[in-house]
Order: sequence, then C-alpha cells, then structure tokens
Amino acid sequence: MRFLLYNIRYGAGIGSQFHFPVPYAGYLKRSIENYRQITEFITRLAPDIVALVEVDSGSFRTGNCCQAESLARSLGYHHIVESKYRSGSLPRRVPVLAQQGNALLSKEKIIDHQFHFFRTGIKQLVIEATTANLTVFLVHLSLTYYNRQSQLQQLYEIVTTTQGPVIVAGDFNVFWGDQELALFLAATHLRSANDQGSPSHPSRSPKRQLDFILYSPELTVKDFFIPDVILSDHTPLVCDFSE
Repeated sequence: MRFLLYNIRYGAGIGSQFHFPVPYAGYLKRSIENYRQITEFITRLAPDIVALVEVDSGSFRTGNCCQAESLARSLGYHHIVESKYRSGSLPRRVPVLAQQGNALLSKEKIIDHQFHFFRTGIKQLVIEATTANLTVFLVHLSLTYYNRQSQLQQLYEIVTTTQGPVIVAGDFNVFWGDQELALFLAATHLRSANDQGSPSHPSRSPKRQLDFILYSPELTVKDFFIPDVILSDHTPLVCDFSE
C-alpha cells in the first residue's frame, strides 16, 4: 500500500512569481496550471491513499472547482474534503478562506468518516477516514507552540479510541523540532515512517521536518522516500507499507 502525504499549498506554486507583485500574492492568483502539474505527479506516483493538506475546495483560484474532487475523478478514487475552519468561525465567512481545507483520497472505498475539530487554534480540522483495514487521520497543526501542544493532547484523545491499524499524517508545523512529538508518540505508540528525520520544508532546499507520516505497530514500512518535487513549498512524503 502506497501512502502519499502532500501539502500542496492550494496549488499556488512557489518562486518569484508567487511573490509578485507583492509578497504572497500567489495566494490570490489562479492555480489551475500548477495544480495540473501536481495532478500529473500524483498520477505517475500511483498511491493507494492520498492525504492532501491545503486544498482549495472551489474558490476563484481554481475556477470554482474542488481540487480534491478533480483529482479523485482523474484517478477514479473515493474522496472526502472539508474546510480547515470550524463552522461559524470567522474564516468560514470569508471568501477564499472558506474554501481552504484538507482532503483524503483512497483507491479503496471509504466506509466511514468523521470531521473532528480541535478546541484551540485557527486551523482546527482533523479528518478521520476508515477503509476496510485501516483508519487514517489527517491534520494541519497550529503555527504557535502552545496551541500545537494542546492540539496534540486532543489528537491523542481521538486516536487512542480507534481499534486496528492507524496512520496519522499531516503538516505538524513543529518548528521547535521533532522533539515536540516525543510525548505524543510515546503515549500513542505510533512510529514515524521518516526514521532518518529527513527535512521536507522548504522544497527548494529542505531544512525543517514539518510533515509526518506516523503509523501504528500493526503496520510495516517497506520503503519511505521524499521525491525531489518543487510544485509547492513542501515536498511530498511517500511511504510504502507491506500488504
């Protein structure tokens, strides 16, 4: 089973054009061409499960098309997508922000799913999706240390109620280093697929390990690698698990 985690930055791209004519102007530009390249990359990789962080679910940037739905249709996969922001929150009432979310796509049928929301932070979404043999959690944690630690405690409470094999993946934003996850890993008995601690951000010259694929002891990693791809500010993470 091949698992892909990718923070795609809404397909907005990187480089000088992203910051023209003002810093971060790329967030307000059309993302269709760059997302086409992301779709081609994912198609070549042929993952069984795709975990996408920072997905546009249908703003003007994408011509009002949901990126997750478009990719799922292209691959012939099942998918779920949801806003990163809790219903009723300010970002959910702001155009463009309201369409910013995360998504899971699966070759196998998704038989159940839930959307949990952290009590702290602005980005609060936890996607939980269950297939016949696996439960996947997808997160995008807070930029602030205090909120991240609170979110990790809440994530522990969610994950430890789950039976069977588990993968917890996402952009954890651990700017203080992977030691931020030490207590969470010890308490959940999860392991990191990236056992060498290879960095994934920024994509042009990775220096920080922000993205993680964590898995329960019932699973066995056959291979892990980080493709040299610069279609987003994050590099993708790929893990092959034994069947």
